[in-house]
Amino acid sequence: MNTSQTTLQQGSVQGIQRGAAGWLVVSLLVVVADQLSKAYIVHHFAEFEFVSLLPVLEITRMHNVGAAFSFLASASGWQRWLFIGLAIAVSGGIIVWLLRLQRNANALLACGLALVLGGALGNVIDRIRLGHVIDFIHFHWDRAYFPAFNVADSAITVGAACLLLDALFEGRRKS
Repeated sequence: MNTSQTTLQQGSVQGIQRGAAGWLVVSLLVVVADQLSKAYIVHHFAEFEFVSLLPVLEITRMHNVGAAFSFLASASGWQRWLFIGLAIAVSGGIIVWLLRLQRNANALLACGLALVLGGALGNVIDRIRLGHVIDFIHFHWDRAYFPAFNVADSAITVGAACLLLDALFEGRRKS
């Protein structure tokens, strides 16, 4: 391999890493916001304690041992390790994907991946440290309550929406 090929390969690797670095910072900001908000809730609220902010919104400290919408919450405890393993595997895949995106990659795709990554890591930190996830944003209509969620869940939801929009736009760009 000659010097110009080596320089070109090194430049490509650096470009890929620089492109991903900004999006990994977005993931880190999600993790920090998620963990700080949960620390505030844990410090100021007992479990199930709540404050009404709006007629349809409460801040309620809840512990979720399940997944989204408390899926598998009543299982015997094995689900904790399943969710940790799944989150770590998905996070690793997303990091590899982000690192392989070119610097000028579609921002909607990269943003979606970064948000999902940050949310997944935010919740896996809780599962490893506490054995459950701290949820606290609790919407309801009269007596119908939506499952409580947190900043990490919000990032995952917005990130998934970005990925769906990117897929929709990508399909239209190709046709």
